[in-house]
Parts: sequence; structure tokens; C-alpha cells
Amino acid sequence: MISLNELWFVLIAVLFIGFFFLEGFDFGVGMETQILAKNDTERRVLINSIGPFWDGNEVWLITAAGAMFAAFPEWYATLFSGFYIPFVFALLALIARGVAFEFRGKRDSLAWKRTWDACIFIGSFLPPFLLAVVFASFIKGLPIDGDMQMYAGFTDIVNVYTVVAGLTVVLLCLVHGLMFTTLRTVGDLQARARKLAQRLLIPLAALFTAFVIMTYNMTDIFEQRGTILMIIVALGVIAFVLSGYFMTKKKDGYAFGMTGAVMALSVTSIFVGLFPRVMISSIDQAFNLTITNAASGHYSLKVMTIVALTILPFVLGYQIWSYFVFHKRVHEKEHLEY
Repeated sequence: MISLNELWFVLIAVLFIGFFFLEGFDFGVGMETQILAKNDTERRVLINSIGPFWDGNEVWLITAAGAMFAAFPEWYATLFSGFYIPFVFALLALIARGVAFEFRGKRDSLAWKRTWDACIFIGSFLPPFLLAVVFASFIKGLPIDGDMQMYAGFTDIVNVYTVVAGLTVVLLCLVHGLMFTTLRTVGDLQARARKLAQRLLIPLAALFTAFVIMTYNMTDIFEQRGTILMIIVALGVIAFVLSGYFMTKKKDGYAFGMTGAVMALSVTSIFVGLFPRVMISSIDQAFNLTITNAASGHYSLKVMTIVALTILPFVLGYQIWSYFVFHKRVHEKEHLEY
């Protein structure tokens, strides 16, 4: 039977998968406001398309961090102390993005709106980039000593491997967001979103290929979980190809599902490659943080499990209901600002 340690590792993985799947298209739409939109009206349509969802989607990240703190306090402590600066920048970017959504429409001033539009773009680009850098660092290995203290220099975190991971996730978020836009808009904006998504598939495929090759050569996760990771990679390739096929057939819902599947499989591969580790030490494998030495006590995990199983259905039900209520497409004639 699965242990509570394993259960909470899986639950945290599911929370991060949910975050990247849902907030991923939010980030993509935020970047579209500067890449796809031609005027302020189109920017307003794009912002309105994610208006009812973006703050709820961010809750998945908060919940994942809270679960790490409660279930694996040593993991949480090492992670957040070692990556303090990247997380501060990511948090500031998310704050600026959220404030920009609310404030950009408060004044009819071009300079005012351009300032907040820049905050939306930066706040949509920087968090997925930095989070991808952090996750790539997980599997590459970091200087963690026997006291679970991480002493990472700049190049331990920011290097060719992690930067490629960051750019890959950012571009995937953009494509995922473009397909969400095709589901939420009409007319020329919808058609341009679909066309741009198709054009971005080739550079995205190149980045994914480079990242997989670098992961195979620079990490040990294929040695640890080679068979299942190859299956995940194969499924990812199939989903990627199908996303392109559905785009050409204008089956936007299926294409969105496939880009989301690529996102979900990418995050899944990280956690599969790590298990049973949660952070890898580049100093000595004996210093790895695992689901055993980084976990809370059995009683704490048991109480958390009962509470989570009680509350989770209501939380999921509420979010599903919100997507159902706000499922209609956004039109340019609508002037509601989120």
C-alpha cells in the first residue's frame, strides 16, 4: 500500500500539475497582451477572458507551497531559503500582475495603461520562467550539505540547462494561452491566436528536444526512472503532434487539451524523475532530501490527509462551477474590466 509520505508527494505533484495547466494559460494570455493584441480593445478582451479565473488558478501554487510546508518541512525550508531571491522576484511579478489587472482601467491615460500593460507582460513572463528554472535545478542537483542547507551560487541556479528549461516553459505557456484565447474569443483575434500558436510549434519543438537531450546527458533521472520517463516522453510527443493537427483542423478545444496534456506530462516527468527524492544534492547522494528524511511525523500526515480529503471536493467543485458559469466567449463590445 502507498504510504502517507508517498501520498503527499503525489498530492503535491498533482497541485503543481494543476497550477501549470491552469495558470499556464493565464500566463500565456498575459504575454499575448503585448504579442497578439493590436490595440487597447483587444487587450481588454484578452484580460477579460481570464478575468474570472486567474486569481483562483494561483491558489493551486499557494496550496502546493502550504502542502510542502506541512508534509515536508525540511524540503520547504531548504527550498525557500536556497531559492529566496528567485522566489522574491516571482512573487513581486505576480503581485504587479494582479494589481495591473485591477488598475489599468481606472484612468483613461495612455501612459497609465502602458505602465500596467508592461506589468502584466513581465508578471506573466517572469514567474513561469523562474519556476521552471527552480524545477530544472531540482533534477540537475544543487549543493546541499548533510544539514540540509543549500549553498547555491548564481551559476548553480542560472545556467544553460535551467535557462533552456525556463524558455521552454514560457513558450509552452504562450502556446497554451493562445489556444485558450481561441476558446474564449471570436473573429479576427481568435484566428490570429490560432495562427500564431501554429507558428510557435516549431521553435517550441526545438526547445523541448534540446531540453530532453540535455536532461538525458546532465541528470540521472533517466538512469533512475528510464522506462517510465520514456513512456512519458512518447506520450508528450503524441500530444504535441496532435495539438498541431487539431490546430490545422480548427478543433480548438482538442488542441487546448493537447497543449495542456504536454504541460501536465512535463511537470509529471519532473516528479517521476525525482521520486523518492525531493531535492538532489550535487555534493553527495547521501545528502539528498527524500520523502522520508524531509517529511513530517506520521500523526501530522494522517491528520492532514483527513482534512484534505474532507475539504478538497468542495474546493474542486467551486472551481469547476466558476469555469462553467463564465464559459461564454468574450466579445469586443463588452466593456467589463477585470
